Amino acid sequence: MTAMTHEPLTQADVLLKGFLALGTPEGFRAELIEGEIVVTPPPDGDHEKYISRMVRQVLRLARTDMDFSGNKGLKLESAPDLPRNHFIPDVTFAPANRDLFGGADSWMPCDGVAMVLEVTSRRAEIDRETKRRCYARGGIPIYLLVDRDASALTLFTNPKNGDYREAHTVPFGKPLPLPEPFGFDLETADFL
Repeated sequence: MTAMTHEPLTQADVLLKGFLALGTPEGFRAELIEGEIVVTPPPDGDHEKYISRMVRQVLRLARTDMDFSGNKGLKLESAPDLPRNHFIPDVTFAPANRDLFGGADSWMPCDGVAMVLEVTSRRAEIDRETKRRCYARGGIPIYLLVDRDASALTLFTNPKNGDYREAHTVPFGKPLPLPEPFGFDLETADFL
């Protein structure tokens, strides 16, 4: 009889295994964010209003046909000694010709994602700071943040060295130019 040797599980392994085994109530989202399991309740109507208005504009006006998902789990790099981050952006956009979502696992790498969109909710600092840095580390070229507390949109671009090097903020009511592959001004007048 041969004894089997097992590598000891690290704390990060145990955390990731527990996270992936979670059964969240219907409508709730569970994410693993820099070593913390964050469970959020279903969004309110204003949160969904902003998303709906932006998705309609992107699908109608973007210069490149886009696919989108509001439930796509993304695996992103995390800080050392932590399991990979597992985020579910409010909206993930990818060029339609890439067919990025078809056949993908529940949690997919972020390669090929053109833009992620987040609308702030109860823990806005996660969207403003933590997710911004993680999306940049993942090489996602465009991060669009709708900050409901500030009544403003911020477009983060040019990711490098764990953060975005450029940020452009406009108050609700002003148009926000989106770079290629979108190439149009996002109208926000009806966000007021």
